[in-house]
Amino acid sequence: MSLIDASRVRKILSSTVGPVPWYWETFPSVHSQSGQKFIWQHHGTEGPVAHLVTLGLEQEPDKIRLALNTYCRPFSLSPNALGIWCPEGRSIRLACFDPDQLKSFDVAEVAGWFKQSSDRIYAATAPIADFETPLALGPGTHKIAVPAELAGVDELIVPTSYKAMSNDEPAFALFIFYLHAGLVEVLPQKWFTAAQYRVGQQWITRAARDPESQRIVGECFGAGTFLLEEDGCRLAEWIERST
Repeated sequence: MSLIDASRVRKILSSTVGPVPWYWETFPSVHSQSGQKFIWQHHGTEGPVAHLVTLGLEQEPDKIRLALNTYCRPFSLSPNALGIWCPEGRSIRLACFDPDQLKSFDVAEVAGWFKQSSDRIYAATAPIADFETPLALGPGTHKIAVPAELAGVDELIVPTSYKAMSNDEPAFALFIFYLHAGLVEVLPQKWFTAAQYRVGQQWITRAARDPESQRIVGECFGAGTFLLEEDGCRLAEWIERST
């Protein structure tokens, strides 16, 4: 018998933000301090802006204010700011934007080159705060310097690739950011190795904490949904397997 109900896991993960472009419909709603509502748009699978996800005012959806490339994930910040996290080279970047400050730009500015570039975020307005955390951090908890604009988040679970020195070492990790406390906990996924999985074709797309058990549940593309042991590093069980 499963340690956690499959329907509960589905509900938790359905409200967990996943990466651009595949999970853009899970992105949080955006309302600015001035009361303006912004909407997300996915630009399809063909053409010069294919697969990009952009943000614009509800009444001016064609005037793009922010463009996100593959693997970006937005998250809400109080009171009305917008956070984005994404891979940035061998680091994880966290940025904070004030939606009211975002200036519009022509989609032609990102057509063609942006999708193929290593840039993850494009805006005509600089973020009001951002910082990076190196992926080379070892297992355990580390102190980090967090800008005040991002310090309102209690917990942010970031699945990321992890440098494995052999086929038997973890190829993925969860970086648990406790931004209010200025800490990050690195949890190498000991079960996810190149010897056991097709790394690249299979990968952890999103993860969240079950509020009842406080255990972490997640989704592995090409494999299924899972529950981790209490240490957050080992696989306890598969909840549902992909067919």
